[in-house]
Amino acid sequence: MYKMNRFRIRGFRRLLDVDLNIRPLMVLIGANGIGKTSILDAISLLSASAAGGLNKELNRLGGIGSLLTVDRADEISMTVNMKDERNPGSPLEYQLDISSKAQSYAIPFESLTSPRGRRKPFIHIESFYDNVTYYEIQENKLITNRPNWSHNPLESSLSQVPKMYPEPEEFRRILSSASKYHVLDVGERALVKLPQQMKPAELPGEEGEDLVSFLYYLREANPDRFSTIIDTLKAAFKGFENLNFPPVAAGMLAMTWKENSFSKPLYMHQLSEGTLRFLWLVSLLQSPGLSTITMIDEPEVSLHPEMLSLLADLMREASQRTQLVVATHSDRLIRFLQPDEVVVMDETEDGCTSATWADTLDLNRWLEDYSLDEVWRLGRMGGRS
Repeated sequence: MYKMNRFRIRGFRRLLDVDLNIRPLMVLIGANGIGKTSILDAISLLSASAAGGLNKELNRLGGIGSLLTVDRADEISMTVNMKDERNPGSPLEYQLDISSKAQSYAIPFESLTSPRGRRKPFIHIESFYDNVTYYEIQENKLITNRPNWSHNPLESSLSQVPKMYPEPEEFRRILSSASKYHVLDVGERALVKLPQQMKPAELPGEEGEDLVSFLYYLREANPDRFSTIIDTLKAAFKGFENLNFPPVAAGMLAMTWKENSFSKPLYMHQLSEGTLRFLWLVSLLQSPGLSTITMIDEPEVSLHPEMLSLLADLMREASQRTQLVVATHSDRLIRFLQPDEVVVMDETEDGCTSATWADTLDLNRWLEDYSLDEVWRLGRMGGRS
């Protein structure tokens, strides 16, 4: 299984040049506007490019012009290094450069290479604009110049080249499946509050649109993991007893929340914002269907401070099954994390962003007397406005 080992991003908003080693759990902290969400957006952009959705994702983010580091960069460059845990000596490295071109954009350079024990990297893909070189496994050689298949210059070659060796195919699959989750919508008409179709679901959905289906399916197919969710809810909410799934129409299920204080259960639309968001987070982090790379932006929103200890434990457990990248403003959440799980993002002298793992800072003396969140509030880690 390939996992991200290193990620470098240049020319993306405030991230003029940020180079990070990636660990199983990476929690980004720092002042507002420093670039925490930009890290998530950059990974999402790279993921979309591997899935053939670069143009769509660039438009969603406001276009190439709005993403370039102001006055400092004329192209975005992203490099990701992945290692196979079974064979760490043969990493794959992918680079994608995107530059502004008239009212659109171009891809001046792209490459996917592997050392494979050779002095020179083995080339799977190397592209300069629409001149594409890739390794054709059936002919066992590099095919150069313009491809004889339809090539869209606005999408990455990684998403378009024919079948490759198993390793780069696995790389392409993993990168394209990276998932990003924002703060759950719990408004009056939120999807999470509505009855849902009874169907197999491996994830609760970005907007909770499959939460009921997921939990019902999990109860039937994986009762041990469902029991873990129930136990976590009991630890978080005094008096909570169980979740039930009454049918409301043909093939449709509702979900009820039973507490020992009330004779009747509560339906989803009757639960508080914090309860709904915690239920969704617990379900997401306990899901057996998590992608290899999972990103969560501000998971602490609406949560009572006492729930943050449980959330930290959930994230730590989930990071054994997915590489978890989290952006947070919560110093209370940081209290329950270790320095080797936290990346401090700070402003450099030129107004851009630096990113440093907290365990590389000299914090030992301070941690003897203070918790990690107190060290942050005291300004000894940076990452403050």
